[in-house]
Amino acid sequence: MAMTLITTNAETNATSSSFTSSIDSTYKLYVFKIINYNPNTDGTIVRFNGSTDGGSNYNVTKTSTVFVSYLNEDGSGPTLGYSAGDDLAQGTGYQNLSTAVGNGSDESASGTLWLFNPSNTTYVKHFYATLQAYNSGNFSVVNYTSGYFNTTSAIDAVDFDAASGNFDGTIKMYGVG
Repeated sequence: MAMTLITTNAETNATSSSFTSSIDSTYKLYVFKIINYNPNTDGTIVRFNGSTDGGSNYNVTKTSTVFVSYLNEDGSGPTLGYSAGDDLAQGTGYQNLSTAVGNGSDESASGTLWLFNPSNTTYVKHFYATLQAYNSGNFSVVNYTSGYFNTTSAIDAVDFDAASGNFDGTIKMYGVG
């Protein structure tokens, strides 16, 4: 299947990056590529949420789970573990996609969010994401996030933001099919 680039949001000192059009029944799979997300505030988190009203509100109920792997810059302490604090259990808040991303000129996060069949009005909408970041504590970390929007309404907008402060980076939306 071919990936078709739909929109590119190149952000500078932004509080959020919203995709409020073109998430429709054209594709059954939408892929978001997060490229060099660099927060202005050291140790902030990449997050996302969906909307069923074109982006007027980002508060769709979600259930999710998160696993995280770490490796210190010196090669010590490799760890893989469950991150209970990042789960949502029928929560409407933003879903964390990363741990504390560093704000240094050489620190950033990049990864992919997959959103399945957002226009379907029969089933919940599944998603999963993998983001790799240079953490503010000077180690490499990968977050593995998966879950679903617990709604039969169409998801027609998606928003990414920083848990605090602003960020620079590029987010691209693709349709697959």
